[in-house]
Amino acid sequence: MFKDKTILITGGTGSFGSSFINHLFKKKIPFKEIRIFSRDEKKQDDLRKYFNSSKIKFYIGDIKDVASLNTVMKNVDFIFHAAAYKQVPSCEFYPLEAIKTNIIGTENVLQKAIEHNVKKVICLSTDKAVYPINAMGISKAMMEKVVVSKSLVEKNKTIICITRYGNVLASRGSVIPTFINQLRNNQPITITDSAMTRFLMPMNKAIELVLYAMLKGNNGDIFIQKTPATSIDVIVKALLKIFDKKSNYKVKIIGSRHGEKKHESLLTKEEILKAKDLGQYFKVSSDIRDLNYELYFSKGNKRISKIQEYSSNTVKQLNQKETVKILLALDLFNNKKEHYFLN
Repeated sequence: MFKDKTILITGGTGSFGSSFINHLFKKKIPFKEIRIFSRDEKKQDDLRKYFNSSKIKFYIGDIKDVASLNTVMKNVDFIFHAAAYKQVPSCEFYPLEAIKTNIIGTENVLQKAIEHNVKKVICLSTDKAVYPINAMGISKAMMEKVVVSKSLVEKNKTIICITRYGNVLASRGSVIPTFINQLRNNQPITITDSAMTRFLMPMNKAIELVLYAMLKGNNGDIFIQKTPATSIDVIVKALLKIFDKKSNYKVKIIGSRHGEKKHESLLTKEEILKAKDLGQYFKVSSDIRDLNYELYFSKGNKRISKIQEYSSNTVKQLNQKETVKILLALDLFNNKKEHYFLN
């Protein structure tokens, strides 16, 4: 799929970008070139030194700046669009910045991809875009709408798809590295709500999902990988087990943060009605209806009242033993160098 192809990763110095590049090198995939497009020169320099490869090119720029996208898009075959503001508290305090980057920035990336005849674009979304209650989730939900809208342009040769997944375990900004740091320093573990649930997805599963979308996706498709979940309480107990701490180790409840949900969802009830079950994945195809709304006033779907959304409290709940197994498989517990860029 990537043989002799040029790949662009926006926001490529983040957890996904660095892990994806590492995956390509490990699998010895003979790509022509990878272009990293981001604003952070320090992270680019770190990544450059880490991989030390002439096949990786670095471009300083911002997806909010259309001009800077023109240069990096030339002769690109595939794009993984990962550039975004992803921290819930930051977006709560600076919602306009989330709009400019997550929504307008995505529009810029897609428009330039279409103009440069890029073959396929995979846009990375989040569970927080489903029934959003915070600025970050709302901006990513609107990002998805922009993607679907762009994909419906008939003369558009560029295929544009979405992957949607929850927090990637031990990725930059996630809670597990914080818990581990507290345990290593014999500090109390600070949690928001012990009954809060979250999907548990290792980075290798996130990469599997985007590769599946790249291989199978049609215009406007949203892909979701079936993912187990567990509660914060179970995650803490699993970490206490791993670090051989007593069960009565000090845990401090600090309460929910700005815009934080008790449970996250990957599919709405409305999407489940039309989602195609592909075994390990769900695919939601884009709504191809037009603005002729009167055609849809007289019909509905009675099943929707009987369906549950695909949420972190309705899917398979991992117990402590299962959670320990998943956590111990992470690079950060194996002192692997690859984890350098995940924190």
